Amino acid sequence: MKHNRTFGAVAVAHPMRQPLILMAMITLALLAFASSAYAHAVTAGDKGYIMEVSGMKLIPFMYLGAKHMVTGYDHLLFLFGVVFFLYKMKHIAIYVSLFAIGHSTTMLAGVYFGWNVNAYLVDAIIGLSVVYKALDNLGAYQRWFGVQPNTKAATLIFGFFHGLGLATKILEYDIAQDGLIPNLLAFNVGVEIGQLIALAMILIVMGYWRKTTSFWKHAYTANVVMMSAGFILIGYQMTGYFVA
Repeated sequence: MKHNRTFGAVAVAHPMRQPLILMAMITLALLAFASSAYAHAVTAGDKGYIMEVSGMKLIPFMYLGAKHMVTGYDHLLFLFGVVFFLYKMKHIAIYVSLFAIGHSTTMLAGVYFGWNVNAYLVDAIIGLSVVYKALDNLGAYQRWFGVQPNTKAATLIFGFFHGLGLATKILEYDIAQDGLIPNLLAFNVGVEIGQLIALAMILIVMGYWRKTTSFWKHAYTANVVMMSAGFILIGYQMTGYFVA
């Protein structure tokens, strides 16, 4: 028996059987990955460049912004969840734009005004955004509380936190004030370019997957795995908060 709910114009089907072994393997892989990765961190070489460079460096900062987004697993998980049940390009454009507005606003403002926020707590909230979106895709809020949260507002709000998380890392690198505004704008342009690249790859994969019978069979499991990844990120960051 299938249980359906409506997400926009899309009916979400819960499969009768979940591939538990696959889910366990992916979750274990995420645990191993989380133990060696930090949200919003950059490579040692990039970090050294950011800390040492001075003056307007538009192309390098644009490259760093694009690289950050394409390799930012927390951003990609949330973006994957946002577009999971979106089929029309205009709907995708609206949600991705809201996320970009939120992300850009707090990233630029956070660095410019020097907002000193605990990075562990912000990244834990970013992990929570992944959990929220997975539960939303599973129809949990309607079943548990009989209400559907405003998905557009949630995307914007969590976008604010994603940008704030990046701002906390940039502030740690003590970026030079000389050329700060142009470099930040270039970095943000790079982030948006990277987001479009990542989105294109996600949509290509989703487009092929949706044409197969396995999509509806495994859509439920995919969101459970995504939710598990979000909880792993939350646990990892909260552990860092209490241990550091």
